[in-house]
Amino acid sequence: MSFQAYLDAVERATGLTPRQLLELAQERGFDDPAVKAGVILDWLKTDYGLGRGHGMAMVHVITKGPQIDAAHVGSTGTHRDESDVLWLDGIASRPS
Repeated sequence: MSFQAYLDAVERATGLTPRQLLELAQERGFDDPAVKAGVILDWLKTDYGLGRGHGMAMVHVITKGPQIDAAHVGSTGTHRDESDVLWLDGIASRPS
């Protein structure tokens, strides 16, 4: 599953775009480098029912932003993505 596919699944599961979740996380201070991934994962599980894999995709976005390692772009692996920048504004608004 690509990184973007994880974020799309998060949106389907929560009804919130990744950007909306990012903004909620920032309001709670979860983008502070001192905040551990486990704290964010607990919040995502408790409030939105997200499991570890989908939660970790959001942890990356919250702590590191939408840029991902270019090694996955255009690769043939299961985690391949079309771009090294993730789309955070929702499935319906993603350019085709």
